[in-house]
Amino acid sequence: MGKPHVLMIPYPVQGHVIPLIELAQCLAKQSIKITFVNSESTHNLIINSLSGREMLEDRIHLISIPDGLEPDDRNVPGKLTEAVYKVMPRKIMELIQEMNISEDEKITCVIADQSLGWA
Repeated sequence: MGKPHVLMIPYPVQGHVIPLIELAQCLAKQSIKITFVNSESTHNLIINSLSGREMLEDRIHLISIPDGLEPDDRNVPGKLTEAVYKVMPRKIMELIQEMNISEDEKITCVIADQSLGWA
């Protein structure tokens, strides 16, 4: 088996993303590869707020998956929750299958927000 590779999936709102980013940073300091998955709506916010140093020299890879929402709907809590449960599970499964094709990219652990009962 190769090096540890953790897939981290936060619930896509600031109060859930920040603690998982902090955990990702701690794990990355131990030379663990991290793939941090966000919805499109939170991905750009995170990219703009974090410096390269905080990403620990590319040990944390930030990627986004579609959330299925129109821009105006992203601030409507009910619509966000619906998208999280209808769209994201399928996209996460596709991502895991794609990454697990390569031995170097194979996911060895998934850490998901407790609000994501499907994860």
